[in-house]
Amino acid sequence: MPLCIDALLKQATLQLTKAGSDSPHLDAAVLLCHVLDKPRSYLLTWPEKAPSDEQFTLFEALLARRITGEPVAYILGEREFWSLPLKVSPFTLIPRPDTERLVELALEKIPTQACTVLDLGTGTGAIALAIASERNDAQVTGIDLRPEAAELAAENGQRLNIQNVRFLAGSWYTPLASDELFSVIVSNPPYIDAADPHLVLGDVRFEPKTALVADDNGLADIQIISEQGRQHLQTGGWLLMEHGFEQGEAVRHILQELGYHLVSTAQDYAGLDRVTLGCWQG
Repeated sequence: MPLCIDALLKQATLQLTKAGSDSPHLDAAVLLCHVLDKPRSYLLTWPEKAPSDEQFTLFEALLARRITGEPVAYILGEREFWSLPLKVSPFTLIPRPDTERLVELALEKIPTQACTVLDLGTGTGAIALAIASERNDAQVTGIDLRPEAAELAAENGQRLNIQNVRFLAGSWYTPLASDELFSVIVSNPPYIDAADPHLVLGDVRFEPKTALVADDNGLADIQIISEQGRQHLQTGGWLLMEHGFEQGEAVRHILQELGYHLVSTAQDYAGLDRVTLGCWQG
């Protein structure tokens, strides 16, 4: 007979703790809620109830995947970002809460009138869809190197009925017309150095390295985005890029050397350097 919810959660939490999960109780609860198709409150309200045999078997299978280190978002195929439920896949990075800071800053820089916005390295479409959902008068474009990611982003847009967004596949600006201009360009590009030891730890082990790693100490793609962005920004337009917490000074230097104005770095919710931005005056 399957264990009751309370006992099942305690057992799973212990297994995940031994496996090295950073959030063992949360992981167990999220997986169990998915299997039961119930909200978190159900676990607290009915701790004595037991899952069916079928639900217990499915939970054990999902738990085994998490014990190996596979991210919960990939196991469930979904992750929430900016209150938007987004489908995710191993072709894309898992949207993270810190990236919502990039969205906040971009929304501050987007003109009050109708405008165009570009999201480079869009992945699941998280940033593009968040901006488009807040500003239905903005025409938002998301680009990703991998066609599978661009297709997934488009699917997310359709599921959420966000119609002022399009997704293209290609390397950075290449899918665009040479004269296509934007009021704001945002990007969460690869910025981790290939030798970074964190690449073999935690959820990152399962994420696509092409979306994480960049040459030149993690700055190569930031350099390309900044250089080529000058040809695609309107006069007075803004470029905003997420980066590692130790890269703020280096990214500011890149933008300043390329002629951007009002260059500054903003911190994330933990007070760490996370987003650098600059204005292109033409």
